[in-house]
Amino acid sequence: MATPPASAIDLATLDLDSFHGRHVAVLGLARSGIALARFLADQGAQVTVYDGRDADALSEAVAALGERRPRLLLGPQVAPMDALAGQALICTSPSINSRYPTTEPRLRAALADVEAEGRVPVVSEIDLFLRLCPATTVGVTGTKGKTTTSSLAAAVLAAGEAPAVLGGNIGVPLIERLPELTSEHRVVLELSELQLPTLSRGTHTAVYTHVTSDHLDRHGSLEAYREVKRRLAELLPATGTLVRNEDDPVVSSYRAPAGARTLTYTRSAPAADGVGVRDGWVVAGEELAPAGHDGRILPLEAIPLPGEHNVSNVLAAVAVGLIHGIGPAAIAAAVREFAGVEHRLERVAEIAGVTYVNDSQGTQPDAVIAAVRAFERPLVLIAGGRSKGVPVEALAVAVAERVSAAVLIGETAEQLATAFATAGLERIERVDSMEEAVIAATAIAHERTPATVLLSPAAASFDMYADYEARGRAFKAAVSALAAEETPR
Repeated sequence: MATPPASAIDLATLDLDSFHGRHVAVLGLARSGIALARFLADQGAQVTVYDGRDADALSEAVAALGERRPRLLLGPQVAPMDALAGQALICTSPSINSRYPTTEPRLRAALADVEAEGRVPVVSEIDLFLRLCPATTVGVTGTKGKTTTSSLAAAVLAAGEAPAVLGGNIGVPLIERLPELTSEHRVVLELSELQLPTLSRGTHTAVYTHVTSDHLDRHGSLEAYREVKRRLAELLPATGTLVRNEDDPVVSSYRAPAGARTLTYTRSAPAADGVGVRDGWVVAGEELAPAGHDGRILPLEAIPLPGEHNVSNVLAAVAVGLIHGIGPAAIAAAVREFAGVEHRLERVAEIAGVTYVNDSQGTQPDAVIAAVRAFERPLVLIAGGRSKGVPVEALAVAVAERVSAAVLIGETAEQLATAFATAGLERIERVDSMEEAVIAATAIAHERTPATVLLSPAAASFDMYADYEARGRAFKAAVSALAAEETPR
């Protein structure tokens, strides 16, 4: 290395003053990287930002840094080691890891060399946040359902007296909010399989939705993926609580460390220290219900979200509320008023007898199975995108049972068409764009109304869009264009 080595920042004694005047590298200039760069610069660090994309592609990200002027090393011509030399700390975005085959090879190799040397600590944005966060934290993970569950849990906690904050993988890195957080706050963090392997410490509460199969392109095998997911439970402190979905065979096998509490939830009768369903009500077991309360929280018919899987998400959020001292009436009110999450079974519009639902976050077959089971026929499914290497046979069976027709887009259109047809779905159309998909699905839906058009892709978005949010926005824009055509002039 041409740059003289700097003394490393001591993570054991880390506080907000530790960064002042120190050289810190930020790897990746997406959401987490932008937030890291701004936070570190605001704490007085001498920040170097590295990203293998060129400056033109990163113009909006650079603009988001505002008045701050970090050293920018951008583009494929930059050697990653140039950004790592002479640093006191290296901070990474979630997708950058020396163990991920999806990380750019040169950067993987450079990071591996630094880690092998062991002189400069490498820390992820979320791990840095947890090291510095003074608040009570709730971590939520799972293959699917974690966004809705995290949002519900935050809404329930906000019904109490303590301020509640929501962030993490849900799209809002919280590192910049550290200066305002206190021990009085409650922070809910959605945590993905990208973030979990980078953690050195856990949250005070670990909530699991369900764990099936996803991201095998990154983790190599189903068992490796499940091991990654188990990490949040393993890192619980002895005073922590594991909130476990007893209806999921993988999650129900997870165990909390010695001393930590385990609380369960299920769509059947609850355990004494758990949450469940009885006689059409969400209920708390006798050991979890507040003293003098019969345990009934709210009737199932009051849950505003469609589908059995959302009953499970509500049960998890109710459990979080109860263990944090939120009263049953306040929990019930928070659930009733919950408006849902964008791109997750989001009701977009109803036009001429057709309801349009945006489930762009349904990138994995199990999520799409849950989505199609949430609606009655006639149901037209829009699906397709970039493959995540996950089998689709079970999805095809559910689609054939529940869906009237499928309109397919993207790289997996042929794969899905073959699977759906083999399973018995008779009506399948292929188109080239989201706009064409919405038009085609609408034409089919109009044959028998009322009907539902559901975007739930069962695939990643990267063949056509920057992310699932961009795909969802494209769907909503196409629906809006239809609405404008239907509006009398």
